[in-house]
Amino acid sequence: MEIITKDPRRTFLILLLASIGMIGVALFMEYFLELKPCILCYMQRGAVILVGLLAAIGYALNPSKVSTFKLLISSILVFAVVGSILSIRQLYLQGLPSDLVPSCMPDIDYLFSTLPFLEIIIIAFTGDGNCAEVLWTFLGISIPGWVLIALSVVILYCLFIIVRANEIHSHK
Repeated sequence: MEIITKDPRRTFLILLLASIGMIGVALFMEYFLELKPCILCYMQRGAVILVGLLAAIGYALNPSKVSTFKLLISSILVFAVVGSILSIRQLYLQGLPSDLVPSCMPDIDYLFSTLPFLEIIIIAFTGDGNCAEVLWTFLGISIPGWVLIALSVVILYCLFIIVRANEIHSHK
C-alpha cells in the first residue's frame, strides 16, 4: 500500500482509472447489454465523470502545493459523495412497493427538448418510475448498488489520501 500512496500523480492516476473503469462498465451495459439508463443513472455517470476529470486534471498538473493537492482530492471526494447519494436514492426507489413507485417520466431526450435545465435537474434528483426498475443484478446487487460500492471505495481512498496528504506530497 505504501507504493500506491507515495506519489501524488499515482494517486490521481488510480482515481482516474477507477472512473474510466466505472464509465466503461456503464457504456458496456448500455450498448452491449442494451440496458437503457434512467435519469438517476445519467446523474451518477455525471458524478463519476467529474471524478475522472478532476483526477485527470490532478494527474496533468501534478500540483506543487499540498493545499492544491488537498483541494483536488477534496473536490473528487465531494463528487463521489454526490454520486453515492444519487445511487442511494435509486436503491430507495428500487426498494419501494410497486404501489408507491413514482410515475414514469418521458424519455430524457424529450425532457431536454421541452423543459428548462433546472427543472430537469430537480426531476433527476427525485427520480421517477424508470429509476425503480431493476434491470440487472450480480450477486443480488443491482447496478446502483454496485455504483455505491465502487464510489464508497473511492470515498474511503480519498479520505485516506487527505489524512496522509502531507506525507504523500512530501515524497514528490
